[in-house]
Formats: sequence, structure tokens, C-alpha cells
Amino acid sequence: MNNFDKPRSNCGIVGIYGNSDAARLAYLGLYALQHRGQESAGIVSSDGEQFYRRLGPGLVSEVFPNDDVLQKLEGHIAVAHNRYSTTGGTLKQNIQPLLVNLKSGPFAISHNGNLTNSGELRESLVDDGALFQTTTDTEVICHLIARSRENELHDKINGALREVKGAYSLVMMSGDRLFAARDPHGVRPLNIGFSDNTFFVVSETCALDLVRAESIRDVEPGELVEISKEGIKSWKFASGQKRFACIFEYIYFARPDSRVFNENVDKVRRKLGKILAQESPAEADIVISVPDSSNTAAIGYSRRSGIKIELGLIRNHYVGRTFIQPKQDFRDFAVRVKFNTVKGVLKDRRVVVVEDSIVRATTLRQLVSLIKQSGAKEVHVRVSSPPIISPCYYGMDFPRKEELVAHRLKVAEIEKYIKCDSLAYLSEQGLLDAVSFDEGGYCTACFTGEYPIAIEHKIGKFQHEKNNLNDDQE
Repeated sequence: MNNFDKPRSNCGIVGIYGNSDAARLAYLGLYALQHRGQESAGIVSSDGEQFYRRLGPGLVSEVFPNDDVLQKLEGHIAVAHNRYSTTGGTLKQNIQPLLVNLKSGPFAISHNGNLTNSGELRESLVDDGALFQTTTDTEVICHLIARSRENELHDKINGALREVKGAYSLVMMSGDRLFAARDPHGVRPLNIGFSDNTFFVVSETCALDLVRAESIRDVEPGELVEISKEGIKSWKFASGQKRFACIFEYIYFARPDSRVFNENVDKVRRKLGKILAQESPAEADIVISVPDSSNTAAIGYSRRSGIKIELGLIRNHYVGRTFIQPKQDFRDFAVRVKFNTVKGVLKDRRVVVVEDSIVRATTLRQLVSLIKQSGAKEVHVRVSSPPIISPCYYGMDFPRKEELVAHRLKVAEIEKYIKCDSLAYLSEQGLLDAVSFDEGGYCTACFTGEYPIAIEHKIGKFQHEKNNLNDDQE
């Protein structure tokens, strides 16, 4: 049951060091980061000598259904991964963490992001005799590490990271060491936490809250961190490059109770809503959100506009991946099973619907129809981000450019397509006004088409082939 008006991404990664219950802590971290990927989950742990692994398709609760499973994942160190969903089938061997055997011993890696030169690197490695077991760009990093002539593992990793380009946050482990790294532009978030002699590395700080750990700091752009019994060590494999943090983390991906890029997500989303209300007011009786991702922006819109916020849409959180539709052809069934209207709230009201983003506009069109069928007199749609006109090559699985409604149609035409009474997006300047630049700049390529990190010509073809594998190829 995909929400086709939303971008598909991102991955959630977790690293644990210094706790005999490392796998269980990693499991809790994955639970907190479930919103970053529902396609598959995995944990690799180690007691310093032996590695233990469990991977599988589905939600965290499906892959790790009981405590007996976690007890088999022994050791004081673990890395874990949630993977995002795609429209095509997915190779089972792509489920992370990847576990490989280096000359120095077993090595596990989890990756959030996308390498923009993976096609060329992969081609070069294959020409040199490398055998690939997956279609992930993560495996490229493994091959580069394995082929390094450096003696120390951290030097091998640093050397590999100097060769790759793009957006990535990584957690990695050998038998006795945990590593974490971010790309030189800091596109994806990654945070270090600590509690009771245990180190945590997580995509978002909400995972630290669940285990009552305190955030120490972010992994810096271009930094490799090593955590071992000797404490934390750090190396810079790249420096002096401008930061391009993914601004979409604030709009949609991150949980509102997280802190990413040194800012509270909830605070930024409220600002987005307030600026949107200032830029695009509406004559209305109530404000409602499209739950759950636009809830906070809707609060901001309500407070700035003075229009009362109401609960007008209810979301069904229990629609599984294998939901069986009825044999009859119900129009808009996929949306109806996920959302229902509160008719007593909407009837005879002029309604502002706050949405965080629009990709294809198919779901929003159906939602507008449902709201009007419930008796709303007017429906005014306000979007707390600018129009998405370009795909992302840095870790978000946006559709092709031709599938993006804002690439094909002007705002007035989109308004006509979704059949609302008015439609307005947040401006690009309004978006930037909502965030702080104390730590550096942001990537807004999906709104502008201006890509801050060079994209090689093979990546688009490789991504298209990867995302169009069918189930028979698994």
C-alpha cells in the first residue's frame, strides 16, 4: 500500500559498541527508525571472534518476531539497517548490513544514501576481476576496502571513501571496532550517542531517546570515527568542502521528535507552516493535516493564520504490505483504506489541507475528492515545500522526472488536476528562511534541478534497472 504522493527513501542505520546486549539495543534503534524504511531489516553482531547475522524482508517486528531470535545475535558490538521500499522487486542479497570477509577478517557495513559515481567504479572493479554479489552501491565500498594496500583498517576505509562520491552515512564493524562516516558534504544525518559505557551511532536522535542515551555530537562531514575499547578516534578523509545537508529531512523524512543537522525537526516544520500561512493565506474555517508527516506544519499554519486546527483525516496505521483488496473494483480504494474523513468536522466547512510535499498528486487528488464528498464547502491545499521538479540522486527514490507532476504542470494546472479550490506551495526562499545556516548550506536539488554534487552518466541507467527488477528475479 504505497503512498504514491510521497518520495520513497531513506534508510535507517544503527551502530552499537560496548554492551553485551548490543543486538537488542540495535533492534530498539531500528524500531525507532522504522519510518526510514519498511522493505527489510537486518542486524549483524559480534563477540570479537564470531559474527552473527539475521536479515529479512519486512518490518522490524516481522524480521525479529521474538526474543529468541535476538538472543542468538551475541556480542558487544552490532550494526543494523532498515531499508526503504521500492516499486519493483528487490534482490534478497541486497538486504543490509552487508557482511564480507576481508583479509583482516569479517566486516559488516550499513549504508544510508547514494553514491553518484558507483557505476564507473563498479565497471572499473569488474574489469579488474571483481565479482559482485549485489546490485547495491554499498558493495562498491566493500571492494575498494578489500583491494586497499594499506595495513590498518581505518586507512583502508579512508582510502575507499576518498574514491567514492555522493551522499552517504555509514556504520561499519570489524570484530572489535565500530566505524562511522559521513560524506564530505554531510548530505545525510548521523549522530553519536552515549549511555552506561555504551556508544550509539544512529541516523536520528529519536533512536537515542528510546534507549535513554544522550547525543554527544554529529559525525562531521568528511569524518571517519572509530570506536573501540580505547574510546573514540577520528580522521578527516576530506575537508574544506561546502555542506549540502538534505533539506528534505526536515520536510518529510525525519521524525519530528528528532534532532538532525543540529536542529530540532519539530521546530523547523512549525516554521515551514508559519511561513506558508504568511505567504499563502486562505479564507477558511479550519486547518487539517494529511497525517502523519504534515501534522507539525499544519500546527504552524494554524497558529500563524489564527484558523483553528481540527482532526479531519484519520490514518489507518495497520495497512500491511500484503493487504488483500476486495475482488470488486472500488474506485480510490488504495486511498480509502489508508485514510478516512471525520465527516462531522468537515461538513459545511471551508477547509485548508496542509500537505508536506507532492510527488505525483494522485493521492492528494483522491483525498480532495473524499473531503468534498464529506461535505466540505471549499478545499484549499497548502504545501509546506516548493514544487518537486527534479529527481534525487542522493538517496531519495523519487520517480523519474516525467512522473513528477510539478515537472509536467504549472501550479494552476495542478490545482485543476486535483480539483481543489486553491493550491499554493511554500516558496524556495520561505523554505530556506525556516532553517539555520550556522552549520552550512543545504541541498535543494529536487526543487531547483541544480545538483551540488556531480552525477556521473551511468547512475541513472543503473538506478532504473535496479528499481525495475521483478519478483521472479529475486
